[in-house]
Amino acid sequence: QVQLVESGGGSVQAGGSLRLSCAGSGATISSNSMAWFRQAPGKEREGVAAIRAGGLSTYYADSVKGRFTISQDYDKNTLYLQMNDLKPEDSAIYYCATRTRRAWWLLVQRLNEGDFGAWGHGTHVAVSS
Repeated sequence: QVQLVESGGGSVQAGGSLRLSCAGSGATISSNSMAWFRQAPGKEREGVAAIRAGGLSTYYADSVKGRFTISQDYDKNTLYLQMNDLKPEDSAIYYCATRTRRAWWLLVQRLNEGDFGAWGHGTHVAVSS
């Protein structure tokens, strides 16, 4: 059973950068597709980025395209989300997720939290203007 632990959140000013980490244990993270979601107060959980098992393909929501980069370090069994040019609307709790049986081409039609069975507890990102 894979376990995920996020870290790297914090408070930054608009235009700043953060790198989130998601350390995996109990399973090799590259063996399954993984994703980052975020949830702001009063809003639904939103999928922002995903990486295909083996790292051959990535997906980004339009709201973060060109600013966020998802990547993996297989030696460290860790997923990352590099976030640049942060905006106040990026403020949220960020979660990493894995354990999906959905085919990649279906997964990225619209990232849905219901397609993932393993989650971390989240890390908070606050961006001030």
